[in-house]
Amino acid sequence: MVRSFQISAVFPHLTVLENVRIVLQRRLGTSFQFWKSERTLNALNQRAADLLAEVGLSGFEEEITASLPYGRKRALEIATTLAADPELMLLDEPMQGMVHEDVDRVTQLIKKVSAGRTILMVEHNMNVVSTIADKITVLQRGSVLAEGPYAEVSKNPQVMEAYMGTSEGVLQGGY
Repeated sequence: MVRSFQISAVFPHLTVLENVRIVLQRRLGTSFQFWKSERTLNALNQRAADLLAEVGLSGFEEEITASLPYGRKRALEIATTLAADPELMLLDEPMQGMVHEDVDRVTQLIKKVSAGRTILMVEHNMNVVSTIADKITVLQRGSVLAEGPYAEVSKNPQVMEAYMGTSEGVLQGGY
């Protein structure tokens, strides 16, 4: 199980490749051997590059992470999450603060990496939810208000009342 927070958690002054390699380093069993040469980590470079390709970051391996636009930082964070090879990914508002183009890119990326794993995601952008969620659970003050497919839950009068203040209209759009 791996959790991704609402605010990107990457090492800003390392390269994109080094960010992924840090997670992969755990597998070598050398995480706490501080005096080893950095060259020992080169064995992880191909796997790191493969993960970066999977999230659309090929060609960015040597970029300093701080210079990436926000959407690409989120993609990098997904690559680092995948490097841990989780069966379950917990994503906390992965679209928060993104411009429209990045939202579309990261939405498709999450859909792609969901194959073979479970993703539990908190997200308020209804366009994203309708695109990628198989099952939706709506909570109100810690209690389940509705659960099921988007088409059903988005028309639920209790959900509409709780989140829009009225049961008229249709749930749609972003925040």
